[in-house]
Amino acid sequence: MFFTPNQIVKSISALADVHPFHGITFLTCKIAKLPVGETIEFPLDSKTDSFLKQYHQIDPNSEWFFQPFKSCDKKKKWVRPNYSASGLQTINTQTFSKAFLHERKSRLWGWSRNYITELVSRLPKNKKIPAFDLSVWIYKNKEWHSSVNADEVIQTFFNEFYITDCEKNSLFDLALPSEFSFEKVFRVHETTWEELRHSLPSPPDAKPDQGGTLSYLETKGIGPADNLKLELAKRLTLITGDNGLGKTFLLECAWWALTGFWADMQAYPKSSINSKKAEIIFEIEGEYSIPEKTAISFDWKTQTWKPPKNRPTIPGLIVYARVDGSFAVWDPAKQTLKFDSFKKEVDKSVFTSSVVWDGLKGQIEGLIRDWVRWQDNPHKYPFDTLVKVLECLSPPDLGPMKPGDPIRIPDDPRDIPTIIHSYGETPIVYASAGVKRIITLAYLIVWAWSEHQIASNQKRLKPQRRMVILVDEMEAHLHPRWQRSVLPALMSVGEMLDSELETQFIVATHSPLVMASAEPIFDIERDSLVHLELSKKGDVTLDEIDFIKYGDVSSWLTSPIFELKHARSSEAEKWIEQAKTLQIQKSPLPEKVKEVSMQLIKCLGADDKFWPRWIAFAEKYGVEF
Repeated sequence: MFFTPNQIVKSISALADVHPFHGITFLTCKIAKLPVGETIEFPLDSKTDSFLKQYHQIDPNSEWFFQPFKSCDKKKKWVRPNYSASGLQTINTQTFSKAFLHERKSRLWGWSRNYITELVSRLPKNKKIPAFDLSVWIYKNKEWHSSVNADEVIQTFFNEFYITDCEKNSLFDLALPSEFSFEKVFRVHETTWEELRHSLPSPPDAKPDQGGTLSYLETKGIGPADNLKLELAKRLTLITGDNGLGKTFLLECAWWALTGFWADMQAYPKSSINSKKAEIIFEIEGEYSIPEKTAISFDWKTQTWKPPKNRPTIPGLIVYARVDGSFAVWDPAKQTLKFDSFKKEVDKSVFTSSVVWDGLKGQIEGLIRDWVRWQDNPHKYPFDTLVKVLECLSPPDLGPMKPGDPIRIPDDPRDIPTIIHSYGETPIVYASAGVKRIITLAYLIVWAWSEHQIASNQKRLKPQRRMVILVDEMEAHLHPRWQRSVLPALMSVGEMLDSELETQFIVATHSPLVMASAEPIFDIERDSLVHLELSKKGDVTLDEIDFIKYGDVSSWLTSPIFELKHARSSEAEKWIEQAKTLQIQKSPLPEKVKEVSMQLIKCLGADDKFWPRWIAFAEKYGVEF
């Protein structure tokens, strides 16, 4: 049996007030049986260094040591590789000098006869060293027998480090953990660094974490509101709200936070605010590292947002489908962001709609050429993946979008891919706007993943296991039947690229059909719904709201998301509201009842559910239907 990651992290927290001397030097000297009242030749620095390497070098890829004990900065828990000969040496020879018998610049060391008194004087006020938690830290990799208990763990620690009874009683808190649960403390498998790094800060020499997704975004002094805060879900974040309230703005800022450059024009601070309020704050969550908020202020001198130089987490593969038909792609395996002397971003992959289709030398071959090239590839990769993605995203009314044989069309020297519909075979350049949008989305996702694998292989890197897909106006150009199916289809595309790929979707929409399509797949543990709204004071607010299954699309229209009073035309809504007003009046004018009735006849269908309620009322005032 081994200690669980949760218990190790819990014990690390419990040791936060313990002096490093008690947890490192004291134990180094005890296990070496340093004598009391006399000295021996004892290379303390090298012994503590060996101790640190055995118990504190927990990241196999780092030379730094993690120490769970007290420090001047609670966030700085990592100490340098030379800690034993630098910081710890000062503690040993100055802070705790009275605990030792030691001649300066010699290798002779021993405990003074009153060393316990000196060690007790340095304990936290009214606190002793928690024996169980220190034992957990020391034995975090030790295997125990299946019937081990907390008392045995502590006793093993005391025995192996030759802790005397006087030391036990004076220095250690011998209390066993309250509500001890064997299942929470022990497990069958040894805890690895990969499991612990989720809860501990990364060492300073650690390479940036990979595969980051956006977990938090906040803007101050820019956009439609003075302050917007967005907590993003791990899988799906749906952004809703009226036109002009900031859906696209949030997606643009999300792209910038992830990549460090703007897909188009940068967000500019409001003219009425000062430099301190113009700020973008974001948090990128990697596979292992603890996410930390990064705040970037607008640089008024250069008129730019300068991205952080050293990111603790590198984002995963990112595809952004913009509302104007352009696309942006960021691949961590293909490039690192660089800036020239004129502050102009280079190596950014933002493609207009025409570039996506026709290509751009040195960056992308384009949909038309890649499609035919992939189709002619004997191995059919990545064409087979494209076929699957197209079929998944196909409109229900037209059936699966299956590729046909390429053909030539007048005035174009290229072979043009075709799509087979139920009514025939169509060159993709003649496809409808909706079909083109989905085709380009499918192509860019497959292309980005294929290029990422190639680039990763060339650099001897492992392909990313995380991807972020941003889509603005998911419903653009799509028939209602297609709007009702496209979101669930898109969310299943990641598995077609790679079964281990985790995909985060950030989707802006104002379609009730898209919202209704999310009902069968929405998971409150992994998904969220946020809504932009204009308050009565004229302020834009952003709030996360509960996802409610309204079922009928008309119910979505009248929900707090879309806020229509009636799922009808605006004219019908106007006259129904006037009809309701008449119904609650004590003596409505017959002429007004007749006028409203005539207008309702123009606006409502014969089977509208409002008629039974109105006809009975109107006939009382002489209206005949």
